[in-house]
Amino acid sequence: MVLLRQPCGLRRKISQTFSIFRELKAQRASSHVAMDPVESAKKAAAFKAVDTHVKNDNRVGIGSGSTVVYAVERLAERVHKDGLKVVCVPTSFQARQLIVNNNLTLSDLEITPELDVAIDGADEADADLTLIKGGGGCQLQEKIVAAAAKLFVVIADYRKDSSLLGEQWSKGVPIEVVPMAYRPVQLKIESTLGGKALLRQAKSKAGPVVTDNGNFILDWVFDGKHNWSEVNQQIMMIPGVVETGLFVNMAKIAYFGMQDGSVKERAV
Repeated sequence: MVLLRQPCGLRRKISQTFSIFRELKAQRASSHVAMDPVESAKKAAAFKAVDTHVKNDNRVGIGSGSTVVYAVERLAERVHKDGLKVVCVPTSFQARQLIVNNNLTLSDLEITPELDVAIDGADEADADLTLIKGGGGCQLQEKIVAAAAKLFVVIADYRKDSSLLGEQWSKGVPIEVVPMAYRPVQLKIESTLGGKALLRQAKSKAGPVVTDNGNFILDWVFDGKHNWSEVNQQIMMIPGVVETGLFVNMAKIAYFGMQDGSVKERAV
């Protein structure tokens, strides 16, 4: 058998060509990430909130959703690189996994019932920082953790910033209900408040979404302006309602990541 050898120069050129291809591929990948204004905005808001409000020895409530991923990323950086000491209390199974996977100290409200700060996202925030939350189905535990904190901080991208609720978010107010009561609650909401209360259906299973607490979710799609404090109280008085996704007079400050890379701050 005769083996043909490639000249050294040819081998070198082939190696250089492959190196160039790999470099271009990496550049395209990094450019794609950098060009996504929504993800950049989420990250900017999350990093700003963590750097501003989380101090050494703080007890921190960790919210749920895509923006909170960046908050935990920044928190982990400060813990592992700067020696920051914090205890983290999750608002959902997802939040618990984020804490565990980033090797942060995990606690719960039985062990740590009082928190220094809670950081969470929002589906929409109005001018008074009244929030709609629960697009991910975690509104009950999110509200419990937020209420346990001395300071509740909201992080979001520019799409969630509104003057009035309903301007940006069109999927309605999530309402967690006991499964056996969903139909009477649905009818009561529609007859007293108008709009439509839709049973949220699961995406990867047959049937409705089931929360971490074993309940169903009604998404109340509303019309017009409302006094959200009164509406929240009215819904909570309906037997079978566990909690609403209306967060009224809870958030004290919000950070909105903007398209240009800046962070907009709103305090009440």
